[in-house]
Amino acid sequence: MSRKQESQRADIYSRITDRIVEDLACGVKPWMKPWHESNMQGRITRPLRHNGQPYSGMNVLLLWSEGIARGFASPMWMTFKQALELGAAVRKGETGSIVVFASRFTKTETDGNGSEVDREIPFLKAYTVFNVEQIEGLPEHYHHWQTPVSDSVARIEIADRFFRNTGAMIRHGGNQAFFAPAADLIQMPVFETFKDAASYYATLSHEACHWTAPAHRIGRDLSRYAKDKTERAREELIAELGSCFLCADLGIAPELEPRPDHASYLASWLRVLADDKRAIFQAAAHAQRAVSFLHGLQPGQAEETAAA
Repeated sequence: MSRKQESQRADIYSRITDRIVEDLACGVKPWMKPWHESNMQGRITRPLRHNGQPYSGMNVLLLWSEGIARGFASPMWMTFKQALELGAAVRKGETGSIVVFASRFTKTETDGNGSEVDREIPFLKAYTVFNVEQIEGLPEHYHHWQTPVSDSVARIEIADRFFRNTGAMIRHGGNQAFFAPAADLIQMPVFETFKDAASYYATLSHEACHWTAPAHRIGRDLSRYAKDKTERAREELIAELGSCFLCADLGIAPELEPRPDHASYLASWLRVLADDKRAIFQAAAHAQRAVSFLHGLQPGQAEETAAA
């Protein structure tokens, strides 16, 4: 990789991380913004590509943030070229929003013994998309995209079935919610102690993301969780983002008010992001893998590909 490419990639990491840090420094978790909008209960969806396919990982956070900041009601986005292919055009003067594509390529190199070895090299590319509200001449259905909205009872039934299908051992009692790796179980307060059913399932979604970590599932290392505050903060950020992704998929609101045992993580996340410009990208990727794993446990569903 050339120095120019490395510099461009570092700049992408820095620009996006700095934007998120700015929100966190003001006490605002940017991934929670959509749910604080009025009349949006049960209407949040992941951002969508021009073909209706949901974005994943870091791009969910980026486009949620852009949509709220710029007042877009539509969840659908597309590139300049995609708009042209549909016979439409981005309005003059409109500015796009950044999304990223992360992948790897294989490079063959010669090692110290003169042998050829293949090395995987990660790369990150940024590109620009526009919300359909910035585009003229699109087929009419692009401007009348309806987010599926089911009544609250139906949403809770869907969530209940989803978590039951994971096969996770869920025990109830006490006043704390947590995942116990040694026993491989999720501990939850009894259902009636939550303010409503959505709050119960939002909390469960957070703990279910922790539950995906063991080696026989995803293989995310939790060995230093109890000893290292930084590692704990990273894991909690993964579970928080994963919970937001999953809540959007299930049509329920996440934990809008921080739990007492999570209130201290805001400062920890700021330190982690300040020290590592790639941390939020890594957390979003891990969160996507966790949610994809949970989706993959549902009958009749192939595991979702965690491509950005």
